[in-house]
Formats: sequence, structure tokens, C-alpha cells
Amino acid sequence: MVNTSLQQTTPSSSSGHIPPLESGDRLTRPEFERRYNAMPNVKKAELIEGVVYVASPLRFEPHAEPHGDLMGWLWSYKIATSGVRLGDNPTVRLDLDNEPQPDAILLIDATCGGQSHLSADGYVEGAPELVAEIAASSATKDLHDKKRAFRRNGIQEYIVWQVFESIVSWFSLQDGEYVSLIPDAAGIMRSPVFPGLWLDVPALVAGNMPQVLAVLQLGISSAEHQAFVAQLSGYTR
Repeated sequence: MVNTSLQQTTPSSSSGHIPPLESGDRLTRPEFERRYNAMPNVKKAELIEGVVYVASPLRFEPHAEPHGDLMGWLWSYKIATSGVRLGDNPTVRLDLDNEPQPDAILLIDATCGGQSHLSADGYVEGAPELVAEIAASSATKDLHDKKRAFRRNGIQEYIVWQVFESIVSWFSLQDGEYVSLIPDAAGIMRSPVFPGLWLDVPALVAGNMPQVLAVLQLGISSAEHQAFVAQLSGYTR
């Protein structure tokens, strides 16, 4: 069992030895970052509620292909919305016990009124407006511990695509609690924070990306999206 005290998880400078990062470790965020930075072979690790999760190699169908489709949808919105930024697997410093590496984040740039910013060393600090995860085998973590940490830190929207169950859950932070968005009769969900970010859920889970992008284009063409772009461009830089 890993000792949780910072004094005991940090080796003496004389030894110079940095322990490996392993799933199940309980670490402070500084110690998590120290071990992660010392392991360049590890491509994805997260600290969720003080517990380390090191990702296994990802298979194409349960994760990589859905991840690509999700990123394509978000990227299409991003390029049509000046002032919005998109990240693929970025490290996010939320609080002392949480440093996730979400599959995707969509945020409003700090210069346009966004609630997160980039640190001097290039990491996202604070809560991005939207986080999205592909949940194949990690549904328990994504829908419980991680969801709780995201809610507490003020992430406004959280999307979890449970690939095996063909379920897309879209949570909206309202009065401090996550509320599930309900698709309309056509299966379309609309973002409260990013006007025009529309998602055809049945098309997404079926892999029908032309339909997903066609519905998104309708959202991008809406008056609400145009007003949002004008609002973002109105900030003094």
C-alpha cells in the first residue's frame, strides 16, 4: 500500500530514485506529476480523487475510432466558433486531488471570458467548460469518482459515451448538480453552454458521421450560434 503523506512519497534527494507511477497509488498532485514526468513511456495517467489510474493500451474499435468521431464533431464546431479551443487528451489541473487527462475538452479561451487558463508550463488549470470521455471499460470511474470531481470543480458540461452500451450521457451543471440533458424527438441534444453545439445521438452511436455533421451544421447556422460568436468577439483582448 502506498503511503499518502507527501513526506513519505517523496524520496530523499540523495537517492535520486523516483518510484514508478502505478494504478492504485494514492498520491498528492505534485508527487503524481513528478512520477508521471519521469515516465515518458506512459502516455496516459490520471489522478482522480487522489487515486492514480494508468491507462492500458487502447484498442481501435472500443475506443480509438469513437474517439476520432467525437473529436471530428467537436473540431467542426471549434473551427466555426472563434474564441473556443479544443484539446485532445490534455492534462487538466483541477485541484490538489484531481489531475485528469480527458479524451477531449472544449473550452472558452481565457481572453474571451473562459473559466480556465493555460499555466506557464502549458497545462490547463481550472475547469474547462466541457469535458468528453469515451467509456469502454472505464464506465465506473467516469460516471462516479470522475463525475463527482468534475461537478465539484465546476465543469459546466460532461459527456460520457458508453460505447458497449450505445449510450451517450450529457450532463449539465445546474445549481451545483449535474442534470442529464434529454434528446428531443429526433434524438438531438443541444449544449446550454456552447450555442449551436448540436448532437444527433442515434447517428453518433451508429457511426453515421455525415448525419452528425449535418445536424451540427444546422446548429452552427442558428441565430443562437451567431450571437455567441459575436459575444466572444466582443471581449477586449
